[in-house]
Amino acid sequence: MLTAPTGKQTAALALGAIGVVFGDIGTSPLYAFREALGQSGADGIDRSEILGVLSLALWALILVVTLKYVLFLMRADNNGEGGVLSLMALAQRAAGKSMTILALGAAGAALFYGDAIITPALSVLSAVEGMKTVPGFEGLTEHRILLASSAILIGLFAMQARGTASVAKLFGPVCVLWFLAIGGLGVMHIFDQPGIIAALNPWHAIHFMLGHRITGLFVLGAVFLTVTGAEALTADMGHFGRLPIRLGWFLLVFPALTLNYLGQGAFALSGLESAEAAHRVFQNADWFFLMTPEAVRGPMVILATLATIIASQAVITGAYSLSQQAIALGLLPRMTIKQTSEDHAGQIYMPVINWLLLAGILYLVFQFRSSSAMAAAYGIAVTGTMVATTCLAYIVVRHHWHWRLARALLVIMPLLSLDLFFFGTNFLRVVEGGWVPLLIAAMVGILIVTWLKGRALLAAKLRVDSVSMRDLAAALAARAPERVDGTAVFLTSDPDVAPVALLHNLKHNRVLHKANVILQVNNSTRPHVAGEDRLALEVIDGNFVRATLLYGFMEQPDVPADLLRDGRIGTAPGGTSFFISRNSVGAGTAENGMPFWQDVVFIFLQKNATDPTAYYQIPPNRVLELGTRIEV
Repeated sequence: MLTAPTGKQTAALALGAIGVVFGDIGTSPLYAFREALGQSGADGIDRSEILGVLSLALWALILVVTLKYVLFLMRADNNGEGGVLSLMALAQRAAGKSMTILALGAAGAALFYGDAIITPALSVLSAVEGMKTVPGFEGLTEHRILLASSAILIGLFAMQARGTASVAKLFGPVCVLWFLAIGGLGVMHIFDQPGIIAALNPWHAIHFMLGHRITGLFVLGAVFLTVTGAEALTADMGHFGRLPIRLGWFLLVFPALTLNYLGQGAFALSGLESAEAAHRVFQNADWFFLMTPEAVRGPMVILATLATIIASQAVITGAYSLSQQAIALGLLPRMTIKQTSEDHAGQIYMPVINWLLLAGILYLVFQFRSSSAMAAAYGIAVTGTMVATTCLAYIVVRHHWHWRLARALLVIMPLLSLDLFFFGTNFLRVVEGGWVPLLIAAMVGILIVTWLKGRALLAAKLRVDSVSMRDLAAALAARAPERVDGTAVFLTSDPDVAPVALLHNLKHNRVLHKANVILQVNNSTRPHVAGEDRLALEVIDGNFVRATLLYGFMEQPDVPADLLRDGRIGTAPGGTSFFISRNSVGAGTAENGMPFWQDVVFIFLQKNATDPTAYYQIPPNRVLELGTRIEV
């Protein structure tokens, strides 16, 4: 029985959460207010516009992050785990598997990869650009900024293979220092313009939107930058727990962000006192670093860079975790997953995801060349994921929490309307760069659809010429071939039909082991499976046993250990051998399968999927692979 964490444990978890969960949203002050104010009007700005933009930012934090995520969605956990795919699995368990639920989960996951590429590029670039505000570095060229940002990002991704356990202990303290610093900066300037507190009144936000109409929609799209990273609050629940994340938000992160945004607004109001304050250059000023006293501006740039590196690390780790879940849920082909920590199961490294992310990030850095140009690309991926999350939450509250329709609609519809409104305002910026995450999401979406469709066709074609396992067992019982010592384990995706490897073994080797196990490895819609539920056995006859291993979508399979652990299998003399069906896939006709281009994509994914021997942690010297050629 699990016990509740002690006060010290909760405090330690809250510190860890501050270093991992809030990195993305915590670095938003570097660029969010600057971009939102820069969209407020080409003819200059006045006091009401500063108050309006600031009010929009603060109420976005209150409505989207505090109410929706911290107080509501964090309750919709899947046995302690969160995130869009965990929510999809929970919805499937509650309402049954359907194409709608699968499509929502796949869309949310695909859009997350767009976010995972933009976040490190934007945050690191915005921090390094702050060097131009440091005395003596005003002439820093764009080229050098790009090179410095790229060097930081390459170094960050290169260290992933070694794991981050050694440096992760610094994440919490560094981020606590960051939030205290940005909160303190805000307080310094609030006292210069105490009237900025009026921005907490939502009327300023409403008045701004009513008065600016189309321009207001563009501003609102930029304001959404203040809440990017909100998805991490639920995605990392399994690592830290609901209470530590909520404590970190209410006791430190939310107050620090609020104070800093108020401070930036106050600093902007002070700037209006000069005659040239309303010029366009005023709107695009780097408010965060300019309001930092010159004496500490250099150290603040260094601290901001460290904070953005930590934020990037959190997104990278999230991409690994999401990919692991997608593989377990059958949305993506198997990929190499390496454990980087002996103590923490959640610390993994995926080489393919790592280098693909880095390639995409470096492309964005040199394509957009500045954080302002890149900011337009940011919001669509995040808002799209939020829409998918809210839709899945509706299914959960209806079918898992068993809310009545009226109550579910009363809660979900305002949240969904807010998400759709933000998505619409960000969609207006597609031409400015918003096409980037949509393109990335579309590419990932095509891979997911092709993989699911190809696997379904492959299973259907294998079943056409299949032999019932019970019929084969009965035939072999009546006329058994030569028997050999040992246990043979035949991996299959369909335990009701005879595995191809078994049929080939009988056809070519003309032998049958004394003990034979037909093994299916399944994935649960739960994140973790209890030990007593891991292995299920069913006797077919004296020659064959049907076995099922069940894993949660957050677990890494270890087939030999879990199959042989309790001594019911593998006790026969002669050792245990594993037989795997390795089918060669070729392109078929469009009438009987997929279009040719999808055939090419599926064949590429199939050929480059991680060897099941490695994925299931089976010793290579105990594996025999047999198969056939199939056209899809």
